[in-house]
Amino acid sequence: MHKASSSASVPDVTIRVSGKLFQGHLSYLDQLVQTAGACGLWVLLDLENLQEVDRAALLYLMRGEGYAFDLTSCPNFIREWISHESVGIA
Repeated sequence: MHKASSSASVPDVTIRVSGKLFQGHLSYLDQLVQTAGACGLWVLLDLENLQEVDRAALLYLMRGEGYAFDLTSCPNFIREWISHESVGIA
């Protein structure tokens, strides 16, 4: 998938992710993201009610953000973990 723009010219769809997001959930979530992209929609992952993630899920969110989707209402603990992991990757 090519980097899309979340500009006003590209319609978007919001996928709300709540509770727990673990490695076992990623294939289903990625299928939703890929299907939306194939339909010409930009995906917004609403993480407002996400309470727990594992490292595999965090890496999925990091790698996809700005490329396959944007994150909205992202809890601080996830942003902090992303920031910490980004330092380790760089």
